[in-house]
Amino acid sequence: MEEKGTISVNTENIFPIIKKFLYSDHDIFLRELVSNAVDATQKIQKLASIGEYKEEIGDVKIKVSVDEKAKTITISDKGIGMTAEEIKKYINQVAFSGATEFVEKFKGIDDTNQIIGKFGLGFYSGFMVAEKIEIITKSYQEGAQAARWECDGTTSFSISDAEKEERGTDIILYVNEESKEYLEKLKIQNILEKYGKFLPIEVEYDEKVINKTAPIWTKSPNELKDEDYLEFYKTLYPMSEDPLFWIHLNVDYPFNLTGILYFPKVRQDITQHKDKIQLYSRQVFITDEVKEIVPEFLTLMHGVIDSPDIPLNVSRSYLQADSNVKKINSYITKKVADKLGDLFKNDREAYQQKWESIGLFVKYGMISDEKFYDRAKGFGLLKNLNNEFFTFDEYLAKIEANQTDKDNKKVIIYTTDQGKQDSYIQAAKKKGFDILKFDEIIDTHFIGVLEQKLENVTLKRVDSEVVNKLVEKDEKLESVLSKDDEGKIKDIFKKAIGDEKLEPEVLGMSVDEAPVTITVPEFMRRMQEMSEMQGMNMFGAMPNSQTVTINGNHPLIDKILKSDGEEAQKTLAKQAYDLGLLSQGLLTGANLTSFIGRSFDMISNK
Repeated sequence: MEEKGTISVNTENIFPIIKKFLYSDHDIFLRELVSNAVDATQKIQKLASIGEYKEEIGDVKIKVSVDEKAKTITISDKGIGMTAEEIKKYINQVAFSGATEFVEKFKGIDDTNQIIGKFGLGFYSGFMVAEKIEIITKSYQEGAQAARWECDGTTSFSISDAEKEERGTDIILYVNEESKEYLEKLKIQNILEKYGKFLPIEVEYDEKVINKTAPIWTKSPNELKDEDYLEFYKTLYPMSEDPLFWIHLNVDYPFNLTGILYFPKVRQDITQHKDKIQLYSRQVFITDEVKEIVPEFLTLMHGVIDSPDIPLNVSRSYLQADSNVKKINSYITKKVADKLGDLFKNDREAYQQKWESIGLFVKYGMISDEKFYDRAKGFGLLKNLNNEFFTFDEYLAKIEANQTDKDNKKVIIYTTDQGKQDSYIQAAKKKGFDILKFDEIIDTHFIGVLEQKLENVTLKRVDSEVVNKLVEKDEKLESVLSKDDEGKIKDIFKKAIGDEKLEPEVLGMSVDEAPVTITVPEFMRRMQEMSEMQGMNMFGAMPNSQTVTINGNHPLIDKILKSDGEEAQKTLAKQAYDLGLLSQGLLTGANLTSFIGRSFDMISNK
């Protein structure tokens, strides 16, 4: 007996929307249909476990096959199956979810929530690639008659009796002309491996099982060894170096969340490490866009998060804003902070050895997340040029005696490029100053955070001031020059430099210091760096941002003053000024060429 009818759709014209626009990625049809097959299989397993189904379950493997000649894709399961009446209920009434009803019916029985189905719309994603879909199904119920359902993508369908020996369901997609790429075996294999490689029921394709049904995040940490975590990492990222360490997430209240998050070995280019976390919902791959769930700074981590409590849109393609997302976000942040804190506390030496990579996570987190800063300030580290590591409190205690200025502020001195700033570093070391190394791409922002958070502390790059001014004290070394000579030497340098607006300053400094030092004040240089990050060049519009400091006690300055003739004075002054520029890396182009020629002339006594 054949019955005809019309699919019950509660909103006019919703069917073509479901078919064409609900799923932005057409590959998802296979994920949805295989997920439905898993759902049906888990239902029969559940019924058997509670005594509702008395017969042997047998092999419950799901099979996916492609017939290029017939232009069909078939998804077969040996799950719960459907009667004709259930087809009308679950297939013909769009958005009526069988899984929802099943969960409701057996509420209170453990593990019922493992049923994947949620929206009742996944089946219709098949019409994105199929011109016709056929269902052949037989219910698990004793004496049930197998049924066939057919629909050509309109709201019309037919249901008739069918011949089928075993319980379960076959979904047969008759692929349309525009979607014939889905008849390529490799294409189907790639989709299955992407979305189904960790499904909880075996899925067979081309006579091979494509999935691991019990990935390690579904197991207790007590069951696992380090080798298991490392092997799983290689499964996810075959070409990557081993991770530094990992966190096993396993929580069931106030939300369900499992997963493994790995700390990779991160290099300076942090962008290549981002967006490697995969989101699953009950072992079904959803997306690798997890920014709402994982704080921005932790998108550098790798691994898997699985949660049925993360709200997805109806096509399970992207996340929706929800209080659970915020809770999960906070939980992950806390777990990461706890893990790092434990590592630091339990084996500080090993922690310090991994700081090159760990430091990027910690600094990024402190910059972008105030709560994380508060958690991390006990295990955030500072590294000096002697490769010694200090917590913030330890470092401030170290420099208190020698690097506290007249205003009672502790001065943290740092270098961003040890090679280029060596002359300034050596001058600072002679004063007994300790110098931190801030040479990572993220440090420009991190320095600002430290200055904002640490009380009575200022940070200065080692070349931002002459050494006498890095940590200003009340005592001053007097210049041997008279006021008259100071005026003369300033005029000589102005003429030599060729900039009448430039105002050099003369300081009494040690004779061991350079005769001329070129510096860019800390605040000015920071403005320059920020403008360059924003694609501007404020420094070019500020030609007088350099400070030229003349060491009044250096013998060369006395020699310039006593030289015969204005030209000789200008030549020596220009040479001293260019050497100052050279030490800052600011002598380039024609000025560098001129300096080299002048140096040869002076060596040759021309």
